[in-house]
Amino acid sequence: MDSGGFFFQAFVYLTAAVVSVPIAKKLGLGSVLGYLIAGVIIGPFVLGLVGSEGQSVMQFAEFGIIMMLFLIGLELQPSMIWKLKGSILGMGGAQVTATALLLMAIALFFGLQWQTALALGLVLALSSTAIVLQTLHEKGLMQTDGGQNSFSVLLFQDIAIIPILAILPLLATAQASSSAVHGDGGHAGGTTWIEGLPLWGQTTLVLGVVAGIVLVGKYLINPLFRLIAKTRLRELFTAAALLLVISITILMGKVGLSPALGTFIAGVVLAQSEYRHELETNIEPFKGLLLGLFFISVGASIDFEVIAANPALILQLVAALLLLKFFVLAGIGRMFGMSFDNILLFALALAEGGEFAFVLFSFGLNNGVFEASLVNPLIAVVALSMAMTPLLVLLNEKFVQPRFGTVEKEKKSPDTIDLDRKSSVIIAGFGMVGSTVGRFMQANDEEATYLDTDPDNVDLLRKMGLQVFYGDASRSDLLQAAGAAEAELLVIAVGNAEKALEIAGTARKYFPHLEIIARTSDWEESFEMIGMGVKNVYLDTLDVALRMGGDALSRLGHRRYHVMRAMKTFRRYEEWHLHELAEIRHDKKELMRATKLRIEDLEQLMLKEKEELHKDKDLGWDASGHIADDGHMRS
Repeated sequence: MDSGGFFFQAFVYLTAAVVSVPIAKKLGLGSVLGYLIAGVIIGPFVLGLVGSEGQSVMQFAEFGIIMMLFLIGLELQPSMIWKLKGSILGMGGAQVTATALLLMAIALFFGLQWQTALALGLVLALSSTAIVLQTLHEKGLMQTDGGQNSFSVLLFQDIAIIPILAILPLLATAQASSSAVHGDGGHAGGTTWIEGLPLWGQTTLVLGVVAGIVLVGKYLINPLFRLIAKTRLRELFTAAALLLVISITILMGKVGLSPALGTFIAGVVLAQSEYRHELETNIEPFKGLLLGLFFISVGASIDFEVIAANPALILQLVAALLLLKFFVLAGIGRMFGMSFDNILLFALALAEGGEFAFVLFSFGLNNGVFEASLVNPLIAVVALSMAMTPLLVLLNEKFVQPRFGTVEKEKKSPDTIDLDRKSSVIIAGFGMVGSTVGRFMQANDEEATYLDTDPDNVDLLRKMGLQVFYGDASRSDLLQAAGAAEAELLVIAVGNAEKALEIAGTARKYFPHLEIIARTSDWEESFEMIGMGVKNVYLDTLDVALRMGGDALSRLGHRRYHVMRAMKTFRRYEEWHLHELAEIRHDKKELMRATKLRIEDLEQLMLKEKEELHKDKDLGWDASGHIADDGHMRS
């Protein structure tokens, strides 16, 4: 095993991922469970393809969690964080406090000292950020009430790691150990800047570093990325994105804070940056690969020798941990007014132990808080509980919810699409814009397949004989079922900018042959669509504004034919210029300069065309005698 060195280990891990995950997905188990099972199989207790080096792999793989928190931060606006403050502080604080105190009481009952019992309660109160968020994202449950509240509690837990790390050394009851169970992941090891400083000095330094991250992210990162973007070297942008995350990780480690929390803060600060989508695109592959590596490492780290030595005790402890946390979480969900369905999801998703338990157990062992005889079986308990989480969520989804869950109208399942006829066009969104496009096409003998997320709208339109289906068009499987592989056009008519971009991204990735016609609400959305390769972009306001302007000119006495020509010229120039501006959208100064020139050029163009039209005033339509827009003859 050692003769192959690094490349052999890389081969083993990558093979395990490539083989196990497709099988797990095919069986409906999800990728996380597939990774965990793969880790168990290649681990030291089954095939033995990986061994003690798995501990260093775990430290490297935990970087995937850091990247995941950074990407989550990029998806959240500061206003959304403020909006979630009640659930973050309320639900998160209640969960950690109640779980820690109950676990402490149980530990005291079994004879542990109060210091050890309290430390144990705090460590086991945490849940697995990586497994929970990956599972919820994969199953499309993040936008549910249960998914949002799960995220809030996990965010509070990540913040709580900081005071827990500060409290643990104060709870020492034994001689510090020189050996660690799982490495400290950069939290406790090495020299930090706060060592030897008084409490006020540590607090000042920590707050200063966090404030520095916020200020740098707000005022310096955008200009830096602007310079990098000008090179038009994608690999340089990727390197800069990784450098940003790694720099924050090192900086937070130096002041004794959670790197995941630091990168999350940086992500939130950059959430309104014009480079947000580029950062997501460049970091996403690394995050996915490292998270997969982390899940495999968790599976490989399950110590089956400890389990085999006392299997009944280990399984009882796993069941006790899951049940206790489940009932605490269910009570909190009930107290905060969650529905039964969401309470089940919320409680089952967060009932396990967390990956930071490995870090905190090791840190506590090194500082004399825990003894090895206590930590070793608990490491196995936490790992097993983490491995069971995707399975519990799957069981809830497949068996519990269909039998005991409430049927919520707005959560209607996507339709099973059975096409009566193949269409060349798929229209996503059947609101005012989508319905108008559809009716116009139908009036010209072109049938379309419609996808919409309003169940009432779908039922009504289906009764009218239209081929309409309920479902989220950003899902590749739904587009496939709607005939995207054979279709020629995809019309994106949804009003939500984020969803429109998501649909376009899915279509470009899985159905690159589709020509996309996209409705956009503003210039920023238009630029992003064009950046994704969508050429046919239509601003909501442009046609309405041109019609209003044209009618205004007509009522002021301008000849109708001249007005129509001017409207056509104006629209053509606007659409051309939109694509031109999209190429320089990251350079604010150049964008402002080009916009100013655009206004001047357009004025000159319109004046020139007007002069040419007036050379022969008899050409074209007269202002009188044509049919007006209201359907009456103008006289």
